[in-house]
Amino acid sequence: MTGAPFELAGSLRIGTVDFVSPDEIKVALEIEAPESVALNAGGPRPFPRVNSYLLVPVDDAYLVGQVEWLTVERSPFPKRRGMQDFGLVDLPYPLRKLSLNPLGTLRKCPGEADRYLFHRGADALPSIGAAVVLPSERQLRSIVESGLRRRVKIGTSPLASDAEVCVDPNRLFGRHLAVLGNTGSGKSCSVAGLIRWSLEQAEASCAGRPNARFILLDPNGEYSRAFGDTGSVASARIFKVSPVGGELPLRVPLWFWNSAEWCSFTQASAKTQRPTLMHALRFVRDGQTEPTEDASHEMRRFLRTLETTIRIEKNSGAPWGSFPKPKSFFEKLEKWRTGLEPDVSKFSGTQADKLKALVDKIEVLCKARRVQHANYDFVRSDVEELLKLASEAHSAFGGGADDAVPPDVDAPRRFEGASLLRGVEAAAEMLNVSEHVETLLIRIRALLSDTRMTPILDSVPGTTLEQWLNDYIGRDQASDGCVTIIDLSLVPAEVVHVVTAVVARMVFEALQRYVKLNGVALPTVLVMEEAHTFIKRYKEDIENQDAASICCQVFERIAREGRKFGLGLVLSSQRPSELSPAVLSQCNSFLLHRISNDRDQELVRRLVPDNLKGLLRELPSLPSQTAILLGWASELPVLVRMNDLPKARQPRSDDPDFWGVWVGRDEEGKTLTRDIDWSRVAADWQARSAGAGPNDEEP
Repeated sequence: MTGAPFELAGSLRIGTVDFVSPDEIKVALEIEAPESVALNAGGPRPFPRVNSYLLVPVDDAYLVGQVEWLTVERSPFPKRRGMQDFGLVDLPYPLRKLSLNPLGTLRKCPGEADRYLFHRGADALPSIGAAVVLPSERQLRSIVESGLRRRVKIGTSPLASDAEVCVDPNRLFGRHLAVLGNTGSGKSCSVAGLIRWSLEQAEASCAGRPNARFILLDPNGEYSRAFGDTGSVASARIFKVSPVGGELPLRVPLWFWNSAEWCSFTQASAKTQRPTLMHALRFVRDGQTEPTEDASHEMRRFLRTLETTIRIEKNSGAPWGSFPKPKSFFEKLEKWRTGLEPDVSKFSGTQADKLKALVDKIEVLCKARRVQHANYDFVRSDVEELLKLASEAHSAFGGGADDAVPPDVDAPRRFEGASLLRGVEAAAEMLNVSEHVETLLIRIRALLSDTRMTPILDSVPGTTLEQWLNDYIGRDQASDGCVTIIDLSLVPAEVVHVVTAVVARMVFEALQRYVKLNGVALPTVLVMEEAHTFIKRYKEDIENQDAASICCQVFERIAREGRKFGLGLVLSSQRPSELSPAVLSQCNSFLLHRISNDRDQELVRRLVPDNLKGLLRELPSLPSQTAILLGWASELPVLVRMNDLPKARQPRSDDPDFWGVWVGRDEEGKTLTRDIDWSRVAADWQARSAGAGPNDEEP
């Protein structure tokens, strides 16, 4: 087939252009155009239907348009072309019309007779009267199978002669992907398939285990079956609360939690409880979580805290502020004097001299304010001298400029829960707010004593940050596997948002530091199933953010900054209207399954360009396993039937077989039974069997 496009349009012509705008082209179909099956493209093919493709010859190329709608217009006079017999009555004929969304340009490859290249965007728009033609099968495949580095096949296009739909993983995972659709539309199978097909193709390309990392947060425990095959490149390390077989225990130690996560879980008030908790976290992250016999070290740490507190009080204006701030500062001084005075005799030399000078200064300041009707106000010179003496005493006990800086309150340094409790009590005593932190202490004690949470939050002795990163993100060259599944299904509801936030944040911050130390990114994909539960809209003007809000904020940060550090995000949700707009707006690719809810449909329409909204009208009627792929991962929006997944590799998200259980057999005639033994359920529920999980006993 040779010649320019306009020379080849005759046999494939179906209509003419009668309206042109940058985002819409209206076409009047010819009366002789086929109504259901086109035979003029070399073989029987469905006539253009909604979301299929047509071509408009423009200059030396074709403008590719996607059909948005079809309609019939009643014509007031005959429209038939060619010779007419005026001796016969020629009645008016219904005139068919359709609308095209311009997508891109299709050009012939130079020197190749039947090969075409498609690229997005139009070099020029057609004029009124231009021919509209059906694409040949080769042209149709060239449109759908466009793009460079089409490495992973994910399905076929039913509107393009089952042309292969392939994607570039760099585009699919590099700029965040949202998989959206109702329950039962095939969403979970698509997520599992994208991971499995990508890994299998990578394995085939590198002739070995790929250096890939997928971390899947699974709230419903669906994906263990999908990646449970051992020996395969897609076999997974599975972490869950009650592991069985080759599964591993889920561990998210308390010392991983940062200050925001601690404050959200304990609902610490901003005025008194939050500063006390911060003080305690700095104390326990200092590396000495238990009391030590070294009195000098203990004194150095106490003096550092005392010096830091005086600086904070001085900068906030408490010693010379309005009543009762000066009186509160005086009460702190009395407590410090009482605590320091007996220790002066324990030391000698410079340490004793500096400590005594500090105690004497505190006594001078307190003595004048012990009288009746005392004036509690302090002058700046007194506070500055007190700060100087505290700093000198701190230096005498080995404290330096670096030591005077409090440790990072969010650094993942190991400590025990009991140490944090003692730290909160000590900080409250030092800050003179003991009566205001009782509720904070109650919440922390409840967390530490809850037997449901202990297996998750308690770290095994000897557990290190390095070991956790190796287990959950993966070892060098992914030698222990490419997939990590974190099963959250049995995590108590009270901590599930915090645990999810901690895992996601630890992965993100680990990759940040990898880039800092190595200068290159470590590509990793974080998959969040049931994303509307963990990345939910929240009110930003609330003073005390709850754990769900903190969890959402972690994912918002990953969505904004993850790409720079090699962290791709995949969201799977059945309620996109409940997702955080900040996260959804950062997704550049969308795989849209059937969506029936009006609010969800409207939100999705706002995320795509105006001239593609017609494509989304098919969302409510999409069958299972069929989706619309659009965005950065695809050269053009395309309807795709996803590849088949074997039943044994599908996530455990099947609809319950009510009828099969009722009648005792399934559709294939196999026996279905559901034996009842509520004693096992009751024993597990009430935790009668110490340490036994729901799967620990033999049936």
